[in-house]
Amino acid sequence: MITGPLIAEIAALVGEPARATMLSALLDGRALTASELARAARVTPQTASTHLAKLTETGLLSVIREGRHRYFRLASPKVVEMLDGIVAVALENRPRYRPLSRQARELGEARICYDHLAGRLSVDLADFFTAHEYIVPGEEAAEITPAGTRFLAEFGIDVSTLGSTRRHFCRLCLDWTERRPHIAGAVGAALTKRCFDLGWIERMKHSGAVIVTASGERGFLETFGIGMPAEAGNGTEGR
Repeated sequence: MITGPLIAEIAALVGEPARATMLSALLDGRALTASELARAARVTPQTASTHLAKLTETGLLSVIREGRHRYFRLASPKVVEMLDGIVAVALENRPRYRPLSRQARELGEARICYDHLAGRLSVDLADFFTAHEYIVPGEEAAEITPAGTRFLAEFGIDVSTLGSTRRHFCRLCLDWTERRPHIAGAVGAALTKRCFDLGWIERMKHSGAVIVTASGERGFLETFGIGMPAEAGNGTEGR
């Protein structure tokens, strides 16, 4: 198969600035309306409608209909992996910098990437799992060891129920702010959901960032040995 034209087609779609901004706005897994995406991309509703039609037709976005309303979201984890890969390549040879805005700091500390945690917190979690040999990294996927299966069960995650999902079971992907790996795939999603269910993390309004609650500060420290920076934990503003 000649893949050049296929790459060119998708690259042209993703490479248009307004469409790229819309796709970035959906990276945290939320489903947004056309109006919300138009505002994010700073284009008119008519222009946004044209862009969204193209992204939907090529399978990059899917549409959720609720009554008269239509919501758009990234079509699959493969789209997320593609976008993450582009960002990782774009940042690979650029010098590191410390974000100055509060929003940038919040996103760097902890955010949602489609359905799993990203940012410094997620990298710390990956370090914990690999240091204790609960997860063994591989070239394309990561392996959960028997000890890791027991640990996750004690944490409230039944690994056996995750194997039937139609996606990577467990993988380590490069975090584009930390430039170190975090846990993705079905295991990463299950870890994130469990942290939400325990009330350890909460979404921030109008942002892909999450905050660590007071109970989360205790839980992450006692369970994973992860301490929270003073400015990252127990936040309330912007929710």
